[in-house]
Amino acid sequence: MGLPALEFSDCYLDSPQFRDRLRSHELELDKTNKFIKELIKDGKALIQALKCLSTAKRKFADSLNDFKFQCIGDAETDDEICIAKSLQEFAAVLQNLEDERTRMIENANDVLITPLERFRKEQISAAKEAKKKYDKETEKYCAVLEKHLSLSAKKKESHLHEADNQVDHVRQHFYEVSLEYVFKVQEVQERKMFDFVEPLLAFLQGLFTYYHHGYELAKDFNHFKTDLTISIQNTRNRFESTRSEVESLMRKMKENPHEHKSVSQHTMEGYLFVLEKLAQLDVTGFNIMKKFIYAVETRGIGEQGLYRIVGVNSKVQKLLSLAMDPKTCADVELDNPEWEIKTITSAIKFYLRMLPAPLMTYQYQRSFIKAAKMDNPEARVKEIHALVHRLPEKNRQMLEMLMKHLNNVASHHQQNLMTVANLGVVFGPTLLRPQEETVAAIMDIKFQNIVVEILIEHHEKIFRDVPSSTGNSTNMQPEPMRRTSTDSKPPSCSERPLTLFHTPTHSQKGEPQRNSVGNTDLQPPASSSANCNSSSSSSSSTGSNNRTPRHSLTSNDGEQDSRQVRPSSL
Repeated sequence: MGLPALEFSDCYLDSPQFRDRLRSHELELDKTNKFIKELIKDGKALIQALKCLSTAKRKFADSLNDFKFQCIGDAETDDEICIAKSLQEFAAVLQNLEDERTRMIENANDVLITPLERFRKEQISAAKEAKKKYDKETEKYCAVLEKHLSLSAKKKESHLHEADNQVDHVRQHFYEVSLEYVFKVQEVQERKMFDFVEPLLAFLQGLFTYYHHGYELAKDFNHFKTDLTISIQNTRNRFESTRSEVESLMRKMKENPHEHKSVSQHTMEGYLFVLEKLAQLDVTGFNIMKKFIYAVETRGIGEQGLYRIVGVNSKVQKLLSLAMDPKTCADVELDNPEWEIKTITSAIKFYLRMLPAPLMTYQYQRSFIKAAKMDNPEARVKEIHALVHRLPEKNRQMLEMLMKHLNNVASHHQQNLMTVANLGVVFGPTLLRPQEETVAAIMDIKFQNIVVEILIEHHEKIFRDVPSSTGNSTNMQPEPMRRTSTDSKPPSCSERPLTLFHTPTHSQKGEPQRNSVGNTDLQPPASSSANCNSSSSSSSSTGSNNRTPRHSLTSNDGEQDSRQVRPSSL
């Protein structure tokens, strides 16, 4: 129930009921005054707490801004650069927020504390002063009345008239003070409805402005937040693959510390000779890849985790042995439910790992990584474009067929969840595996992944257009690196003639054969035994030529023969 109204006419009656009603108003003013004093105290404490919070957040932002990430290696990926600068971005956002908070704090004293103190001092204090004056006049009036009532009737008439005039004068002054006091009390009760609430509204408006500024800042930050989330996910994926590689190398070093030391020339030649017995980039290899890719694209292009989920190793080995054996390759039916999609995709990856050298060659492995480390994204694409056209013809044709397929896989990423970045993680270490397994080489896996991502995203431009900087030399194989007489270290694999495919005889160097092997258009592969027989006869003839004594691997005749059939490098 609200306060009763104070009538001015009651000031003349000055009844006990009027005094009770006036007392209720006085109690409300005392309550309001006490509340405002507590509110001002709490408001000052809040402002001080906001200042302390702002100071702490600024210190936190300064700590973020001062920290710098140090990555392993001589360069950083775009994702690592994005993550490295994220702390500075966080610090900038926090500093921006605190700048707005500082403005809010500076205004809070003017819009909240000062108006409340002014209302309490000017209005409530004035009502208190009026009450003191009213109480004083009440005592004076009551004293005059008591004195007047105690006068004897025997007093002279003039003395009685003088006493009556004095009482009337005091009564009139009391009425005036009473009217002014009642007016002031009701005025304060009405003014507090806006003079008291308006500063609170202004303070909340300042808070809302601060929060709205934070909302707008969050909207502006959303783009970087999205990029950072993707970068973190990509970096985590690369970390998982890198971690497994480092752990594998660590286990190898524990088991046999001498295995990774430098080997002699004869040991290296024997190693290469053994590798020649593995998968080759010949007609059989191209036919296998075409059949596998066709099966993946027709049967399971939308299967989740394509190429990431590994098949059973025994089934993968069985499929590869059947597909690579000229006697059984025609009997391999990839439509058979026995061959799961994960088995076929694992066979593709295993075949590429079985090659004597990575598909993108040891010779250009460092060049591709250096290209991925360039700051300018356009320069990366341009340099990788040029390097691809320096690869041997068969390597480039196989790479083109693979990248076209992976681009098709990435285009279905909403179903198979395999984005370009995920495919880069899967195929980067395979296509650009280092010649020597070291921790530094493993740390470069992230750049290998970037190279594969660029090849997938720009495969049409890279493989369709000849880079202008390479001119007519793109179809020539680079001269093999020769050792000088003063160089006493064992020759590396990149210093020897490449053994990526069987060296054809002079009767096999014609153009029709290269065209038949280099056709990378995906179409249903022929499964007739004639195909297998032709490929087997070709591989057997070339295989017999390749089984030469070890010393012939580095002979000048071998180098000249290989340069006649392989594209050259710039």
